[in-house]
Amino acid sequence: MKRSTMLSAMEDRSTLWDVIIIGGGATGLGAAVEAASRGHRTLLVEAEDFAKGTSSRSTKLIHGGVRYLRQGRIGMVRQSLLERERLLQNAPHVVHSLDFVLPTWKMGERTVFYAGLRTYDLLAGRLISGRARRLSSSETCDRLPTLRAAGVRGGVLYSDGQFDDARLAIVLARTAAALGAVVVNYMPVVRLMKIQQRVVGIVVHDAQSRRELELKGRVILNATGVFAEDVLRMDNNTEGSTAANDQPQVVPSQGSHLVVDASFLPGSTALMIPKTDDGRVLFAIPWLGKLLLGTTDLEVKTISREPHPRHQEIDYLLEHTGRYLQRCPGESDIRSRFAGLRPLVGTRNRGSSTASLSREHEIYTAPSGLITVIGGKWTTYRQMGEELITKAEIVGDLPRKPSQTASLRLHGCPANDLPASAEPGNSYGSDAPEIELLIRENPDFARPLHPRLPWLAAHVVWGARFEMAQSIEDILARRTRALFLDAQAALESSALVGDLLQQELQRTNQWKVREMERFSEIAAGFGAEDSDAPQRSSGEQDS
Repeated sequence: MKRSTMLSAMEDRSTLWDVIIIGGGATGLGAAVEAASRGHRTLLVEAEDFAKGTSSRSTKLIHGGVRYLRQGRIGMVRQSLLERERLLQNAPHVVHSLDFVLPTWKMGERTVFYAGLRTYDLLAGRLISGRARRLSSSETCDRLPTLRAAGVRGGVLYSDGQFDDARLAIVLARTAAALGAVVVNYMPVVRLMKIQQRVVGIVVHDAQSRRELELKGRVILNATGVFAEDVLRMDNNTEGSTAANDQPQVVPSQGSHLVVDASFLPGSTALMIPKTDDGRVLFAIPWLGKLLLGTTDLEVKTISREPHPRHQEIDYLLEHTGRYLQRCPGESDIRSRFAGLRPLVGTRNRGSSTASLSREHEIYTAPSGLITVIGGKWTTYRQMGEELITKAEIVGDLPRKPSQTASLRLHGCPANDLPASAEPGNSYGSDAPEIELLIRENPDFARPLHPRLPWLAAHVVWGARFEMAQSIEDILARRTRALFLDAQAALESSALVGDLLQQELQRTNQWKVREMERFSEIAAGFGAEDSDAPQRSSGEQDS
């Protein structure tokens, strides 16, 4: 998956694409895999990097949604659990089972929660490692060794799915490319092409070459998440709101997370807090050697490409976590903090909170033929892609073909079907031996990026050569998850990453300096403190 190869495929202006997808997050990438697997000539363009936005900032769960079961959304939970089953089968190197414990303090709570989670199990498949069962108070504390034990009457153990969201996005991009799709990052759409009020293509701006390209397609899909209304405004040629009676509204909701050391809750079992002050479920989840705390649900009025957790969200997560753990984490314990914007589906005259809005999706076809999808979540990305391409076949008058993706093994899926663990290196699946080969060919690639990070120089080289990484941020935020695990360590490793990328991408010293300055600003938003150290590189010379 090389960007230069993808650009060459785009440059023939006589090409008529069957499906053009705008947006390289979970939904767009899922649609690209779906379209390419059906044999349609498929192009996907992303304004920044794959999964740059919401799709790399989730709670890292592939799940049916226990709280949606409580709300009576049985159909949504059943479909989500079916998709969870498929992902465990088709991408076991990225998705794996994770045990959760829901502790109880009141008489009768354990029975009520157990009954609900047994229903959750009955709706699920067979690949999750364990079924719900009741725990005694001592068993609960054994599973959660740093839980505040006072008053604990027992708990319920259940299993769900965990994944690395950005790695899954890259896996989907590589799967789509292997199926013949063209996928390109850093390629924003600047306008739509129309003939007689019908959308017939897009005009894109290559952020690297500064060139514009006209790309013609039989059907255009808008899968840009919280930015969906920006594309709809291009379609309507208006600067303001595109309110239409039958058009869904994007209601952005911010979900923030904190990452702290695993010592706050050691072990491999996650803690589920069933009800917080605002009625949400809260999780403390082991993830890649750290503990992930989340999430919040805060409606926002302004959509940002780099959202940051607000002070009230940080306080909320720390306070609620501190109520249940023996040692209360403080701000100085935060290794990384991040926020994502959910593209929820709302109405024009809405009075409810974002927490009460459905996570289900809607597909809207404009009079111009532009197809827009709003809403949804990572767990159901494949289902959304299937529905989108089925709709695209109708709107674009394409050959009708059955979906192949329910049983399609994704790129890197190991042939031996061994269950994956949560170790970072395992997410590469069948590519892992190729990374080891890089190290054998060049032992310098065995150098760790940082003493507190599990990745090596080889992972940087791999990301540049085969995963279309174009920047320090691409490597440290999404090809590895360094920025999300330990922002300071990521910042301190940026000089080494810059050196490696400069060589792999054949960039100038000036490029590297600009990249390091840019990454320093981004890392500050994740909690890293600027210093002189990242600005120096061993052996660096001016050109």
